[in-house]
Amino acid sequence: MKRIGVLTSGGDSPGMNAAVRAVVRCAIDKDMEVYGIHRGYAGLIDGEIEQMDRNSVGDIMQRGGTILKTARSAEFETEEGIDRAITMLQTFGIEGLITIGGDGTFHGAADLHKRGVTVMVIPGTIDNDMGYTDYTIGFDTAVTTVLEAISKLRDTSSSHERTTVIEVMGRRCGDIALYAGLTGGAEDVLVPELPYDINALCRKIVLSANRGKQHSIIITAEGVDIDSKDLAAQIEEKTGRETKLVVLSYLQRGGGPTMRDRLLATLCGSKAVELLEDDSQSKAIGTIDGQIESFDLLDALEQKREFNNEMYDLIGVLSK
Repeated sequence: MKRIGVLTSGGDSPGMNAAVRAVVRCAIDKDMEVYGIHRGYAGLIDGEIEQMDRNSVGDIMQRGGTILKTARSAEFETEEGIDRAITMLQTFGIEGLITIGGDGTFHGAADLHKRGVTVMVIPGTIDNDMGYTDYTIGFDTAVTTVLEAISKLRDTSSSHERTTVIEVMGRRCGDIALYAGLTGGAEDVLVPELPYDINALCRKIVLSANRGKQHSIIITAEGVDIDSKDLAAQIEEKTGRETKLVVLSYLQRGGGPTMRDRLLATLCGSKAVELLEDDSQSKAIGTIDGQIESFDLLDALEQKREFNNEMYDLIGVLSK
């Protein structure tokens, strides 16, 4: 292939810029033309496309967000929208497409693939909810952001001898809560994959206080089936200890990517270009045991993420 496109779609994640940078510069090194598509699939439909050169991606690897911008597109979910997107690719002579994003981006890529477009998909989402890959781009940075917040909140929680409930992102996947809870020394973690026992949670908080612990940190993923405000109120009522709620929200998506996310993004971007150069079929790109691998796109979409119960159980052991 001699002319390829690249876009970022869905929720932004730290490391997307590093992936775009790798795609552009690796492709140019292989004598390909690279076209950046702004605002994801919406921009593809509207023809928001421009040719990129090496200078287009200068000084962006350390920046969060995405220079290509991102958006969600209801129109792309229709047959007419997909037709317009394919027509736009043909108009610009784009032979292969690289998309960077999460679950919605993958399904959009699959729709294009089924219509004959070659698409390489790079997993860019902080949720770490793609089952075929060990890690997604942005996850490590998001967890690091949560850990920084835990450290700060622990100081004030200890000073006031209170319980703090911290809500993190993760509607269907509790990995951010799980990893941040284990490495941040949380008293307990609530995730959408597992049921919770509010009485057992409150009992643990009271027993910890009786042992002289000055504070308790509870991490809850946004997808847990109890409103975080209600959770904090119930904890305060049942334990008799002041309980505050902190919702980190979009703070987790921002900031410069960690070394791990920059490296993963760079290697995935390079792999995507390599596959397009070889005229490979549509693939999902990810990492298994530290190695960058490619997978059949449709097969990758079918793989469900397995929750790490052993890691979750270790939180209970360490917080006793």
